[in-house]
Amino acid sequence: MNNSNTHTISVLVANKPGVLVRIALVFARRAYNIDSLVVSPTVNPKYSRMTITAKGDPETLDQIIKNVDKLVDIVHCGEHDATHSIEKELALFKIKASSAAKTFIKKYSSQYNISIDDTSDSYLIIEQTGTTVQLDEFEALIRKYGLVELVRTGKVLIAKGREST
Repeated sequence: MNNSNTHTISVLVANKPGVLVRIALVFARRAYNIDSLVVSPTVNPKYSRMTITAKGDPETLDQIIKNVDKLVDIVHCGEHDATHSIEKELALFKIKASSAAKTFIKKYSSQYNISIDDTSDSYLIIEQTGTTVQLDEFEALIRKYGLVELVRTGKVLIAKGREST
């Protein structure tokens, strides 16, 4: 998900039933697919933060943001970029346990911010946090060690400085 047509939208919403469905319908009406969606609590329990990652043309995205911003229970909707925010993602990888895989993980643990969370006789579960690009790179490398399963959270972000997310 690391091309120029990838957009990250942050939506502050009232913590009420049905909000997610209304937002998803705005994207669907414009034939804009949501690649990842993370919903998380905010400091104020009355609100939640949605971080949406999607690919498409900026003009359509601009219309989506304007339409979402008009919905009931939406406090704010806007696009963010990596220069003005901190963006992270989490992934869990299950691979076949081997001495080669363990050596590989030790070698790249600091470069890719990875750790082994679980070891069994046959499998390793590896945790990674980082940017989408870092996770994509590590995933490509780890595949040759027998990638069995993969779970990714999707991107979360927070605006830098005084800017509000």
